Amino acid sequence: MGGKYRITGDTYPRMRRPRHRRRLVLAGIGAVVVLGLVGWGTLQLIEVFTGGDKSASAADHKRDCPTAKPSAAPVKALPKPASIKVNVYNATTRTGLAKAAAEELKKRGFTIGEVGNASKEYDKKVPGAGVLLGAPAAKNGSFTVLGTQLAGTVQKTDTRKTGEVDLILGAKFKAFSTPKEAKAAMTALTKPAPAPSPSC
Repeated sequence: MGGKYRITGDTYPRMRRPRHRRRLVLAGIGAVVVLGLVGWGTLQLIEVFTGGDKSASAADHKRDCPTAKPSAAPVKALPKPASIKVNVYNATTRTGLAKAAAEELKKRGFTIGEVGNASKEYDKKVPGAGVLLGAPAAKNGSFTVLGTQLAGTVQKTDTRKTGEVDLILGAKFKAFSTPKEAKAAMTALTKPAPAPSPSC
C-alpha cells in the first residue's frame, strides 16, 4: 500500500471504530428508559389523584347528577282561627277560668261556643295544661291550630260529627302562649318542609 497507510516493517495502522456511533446508541437507550419512567410516573399520579377507575366513574356519575334545587314538599293548608269553633270548659277549682280563657281566644280570632264547667268525666281529672277534644278530622286541622295557643295539651277524639272543638282547661293551665310565640309556632307549621336531596 502506498501513501499515508503504507506498511513499513512490522507496524500496522490501528483501524478504530468511530466513537460517535457508540454515543448515539447509548443516548437512544437512555431516552427510551427516561420516557418509560415518565410515562409510568404519570399513570401513578393519575391513579392517586383520581382514586382509580371506581372513583373516576363515581365522579363522572356525580357530574351527570342534576344540580337544580329540588322543590319543597307541599304543606296541607290549616284552617283559620275564625273557622274553628271552640267550647271552653273549666276542669279546675279556679272560678271564672273558662270565661277568661274564652275571652282571650276570641281576641285571637277564634269563634267561641259554649263556656262553663267540665263534665264529671273531666272535672278535676285533667292534671296537665288542658285537653283538646273533637272529631277525628280535627287532629290534623283544628287541634294543630289551637295547639299553637296552648302548649302541652293532650289530644283526644270522640264520635261527634260536628267540627267544633272542646278545650278543657287542666290543673297546670296558667296562661296561653304569647301572640308572638303562637305566631312563630304557626309559621313553623306552615313552612314547606325541604325535599330530600337527590341521591346520585
